[in-house]
Amino acid sequence: MEELREIVREVWGYDEFRPLQAEAIDAVINHRDSVVVLPTGGGKSLCFQAPALSMPGTAVVVSPLIALMHDQVDALVEAGVAAAYVNSTLTPDERRRAAEDVRSGRTKLLYLSPERLTTDRTLDFLQTVQPSFFAIDEAHCISEWGHDFRPEYRMLGMLKERFPDTAVHAYTATATARVRQDIVRELHLRDPVIHVGSFDRPNLVYRAERRAGKFEQVRAVVERHPDESGVVYCMRRADVEETCAALVELGHSALPYHAGLPDDVRRRNQDAFIKDRCKIMVATVAFGMGIDKSNVRYVVHAAAPKSLEAYQQESGRAGRDGLEAECCLFYSGADFQTWRKFQEELPPEAAGAAAALLDGMERYATGLTCRHRSLVEYFGQSLPGDNCQACDVCLEEVELADDSLKTAQKIISCVARLRESYGGDYTAQVLVGSREQRILEKGHDKLSTFGLLEAHDKRQVRDWIEQLVGQGYLVKGGEYGVLQITAEGREVLGGGVEPRLAKPTARSGRGERTTRKKTAKAAEQSWEGVDRGLFDALRTWRRAKADERGLPPFIIFGDAVLRDLARYRPSAADGLLHIRGMGQKKGREYGEELLALIVGYCREEGKSTDVEA
Repeated sequence: MEELREIVREVWGYDEFRPLQAEAIDAVINHRDSVVVLPTGGGKSLCFQAPALSMPGTAVVVSPLIALMHDQVDALVEAGVAAAYVNSTLTPDERRRAAEDVRSGRTKLLYLSPERLTTDRTLDFLQTVQPSFFAIDEAHCISEWGHDFRPEYRMLGMLKERFPDTAVHAYTATATARVRQDIVRELHLRDPVIHVGSFDRPNLVYRAERRAGKFEQVRAVVERHPDESGVVYCMRRADVEETCAALVELGHSALPYHAGLPDDVRRRNQDAFIKDRCKIMVATVAFGMGIDKSNVRYVVHAAAPKSLEAYQQESGRAGRDGLEAECCLFYSGADFQTWRKFQEELPPEAAGAAAALLDGMERYATGLTCRHRSLVEYFGQSLPGDNCQACDVCLEEVELADDSLKTAQKIISCVARLRESYGGDYTAQVLVGSREQRILEKGHDKLSTFGLLEAHDKRQVRDWIEQLVGQGYLVKGGEYGVLQITAEGREVLGGGVEPRLAKPTARSGRGERTTRKKTAKAAEQSWEGVDRGLFDALRTWRRAKADERGLPPFIIFGDAVLRDLARYRPSAADGLLHIRGMGQKKGREYGEELLALIVGYCREEGKSTDVEA
């Protein structure tokens, strides 16, 4: 392990391991099968990349996407590691050279897709070289209960048959207990070590708002992050095209990505985003799995996804470098209705499981409890402390209604008077005193709860109903989402429990919330002491260097390294060694240019160099 610490220090420039990395590495060097669940940005790749350098032979890494293979191999080679991939982009001569490098032992990490790995030709070749171990990245794809099931991953179970004495390690960012069990079973792992890190991402600021119009809320987020990379997820292809066109018209650098585009266009657009030639990717969920871009500063969901697993994975593409990032969800009741219609086409068992996942997503969106707490509790963990200081609820951006208890009692009483036989829309109409013909025909205008909330518009009452569902005081049942009162809801009627209901939110002329967004603690800490002008100069240098080498800028250096350079402003080579993430090879290769830039900037601006840590 001490040898590995030295490797990590030399290659990646880190002096210590992140939580669970040492334990995960220990399983690899002791040839124990393992399942490792670490959040995006938690350093999963290091858990297999570092031990591969200390073990004889070649480690085989299973990766689901060509783009991800390219990024990871480019980053390893840039750091001085002998790594390679074999996929359809290589010529026959290049594939032969790659095979020779593996056979000779020169290659330490070989990246393959599951389809290529499980061919007889590849398996026969690997049996002649005996891999040091197998690492399965994005391992949740193995499980049909995961959010991104891929049938080709199921074939990986044959590895234990063909290589009975070689350890297999599975890595993922999101896996419930059920998914973890499925991974162990499908890969035929033997007495595996299972490590599950915290699902919390304290550097992410979560916000959830009911959607008001199609575009203005998205626009507001984009404009909070000028010249920064972001992803905007839409439910439909048409929404992708419309949103992208609107952003471009406003002068933003945006490109679309969805399954309806030709393959070459999708590849070109993704490459432009990865290499910072385009700042905003507007996409369906067809985009993103395995994207290794570390400097995404915001992820917007313009509609609710179908599960919290999907939301955790997609929003988790923000802030992979550990710096602050914003995750905004704009939802509407129509989103959940759309997903429920899709579920009608599924077999009964799958439809039931999908409905439970969607209910979890709806509770998160409409709930008024800490977003970080809601996410980690969904995955069976707990969050210490009372205030995360990194979500709209804890930052007190969501104002609570003045008399939540009385309002909730009126709503739940109305559900009771309607004999728990109607959905949210109809219940809201009764509460606001609608004279719609159906209400009059049924005599519901004679109910004691008719018009009890006539001072509010139907949309707000509908929101409150969803918030009560999200907090577990009401549930939706049957095909039509009929409202029913839970045991906790009956306690509300007796005054024993007080729900939290949001105050109606005033909106500006453009449809944006007028509530001012607060600065999260993570953002304050990550910028503390950073000279912004020097950071921008370093970003410009990085972009030019990346273009020169044909690499994504984050592979040259991540934003965290640039901020530390702009914080401590080293003037000599020794100072570079104290910058976290500055490996020795990169220090030798880029040190002279970086030091010249830093010293020159400080001289011009009258700033001191070599700031004490």
